[in-house]
Amino acid sequence: MAGAAPIVADLRAESDELDALVADLPAARWATATPAPGWTIAHQIAHLLWTDRTSLIAVTDEDAFGSDVVSAAAQNPSGFVDAAAEELADTAPEALLADWRATRAALHDALVTVPEGRKLPWFGPPMSAASMATARLMETWAHGLDVADALGVTRTPTARLRSIAHIGVRTRDFAYAVHGLTPPAEPFHVKLSAPDGSEWTWGPEDASQRVQGSAEHFCMLVTQRRPRSALDIVAVGSDAEQWLTIAQAFAGPPGAGRS
Repeated sequence: MAGAAPIVADLRAESDELDALVADLPAARWATATPAPGWTIAHQIAHLLWTDRTSLIAVTDEDAFGSDVVSAAAQNPSGFVDAAAEELADTAPEALLADWRATRAALHDALVTVPEGRKLPWFGPPMSAASMATARLMETWAHGLDVADALGVTRTPTARLRSIAHIGVRTRDFAYAVHGLTPPAEPFHVKLSAPDGSEWTWGPEDASQRVQGSAEHFCMLVTQRRPRSALDIVAVGSDAEQWLTIAQAFAGPPGAGRS
């Protein structure tokens, strides 16, 4: 497998795992509140559907993405994502799930056909197919966690967390920027325990600023799904400590996190 294919395979698996959580839910359970304020399970799936649909347009019709999607977003820049989720969440659960299944399958198939070197348009900088697939993996995992929490389900962590953790590390400077802060000049060393007991590391071994803990908890931190106090993530150094208070792997304005 080359190019985006390995990440797309992980994205398919993550999507299927979330699908299995909601596939047999009675229609009334789709109205169950999730930890995201104001969002039900239907909102979570609706958001993933909208983003997968938008990503598919970016892959298959760049002109339409620029003329239709970006233009529509510009009319409500701070609320277009939530507005889309609200609209689609009103869809009957059976139809919403069927639409998400068809849309995500088309997106996954399209991503593996993107030639090396092609950059796909997005609301921020253009990205490769692998980067888009990784972003979709992160969002699917994070919103899937919201659904699992709503249903009282504890999910088993997998090696797919590595790509999500990688985004969390790579977006360190972005997290500082969206808070109006200057990123530290020196790289950090991040060491995470993987689900299989191995270690995943980023940055120089001799870095004075260090972060360590479990990969699952780090991913929960950078997607702001759990408060820092509930996680096993430890920082060494004042800069690393500050980063853990503002870390976010998702685009957009800084999130408030979860209490």
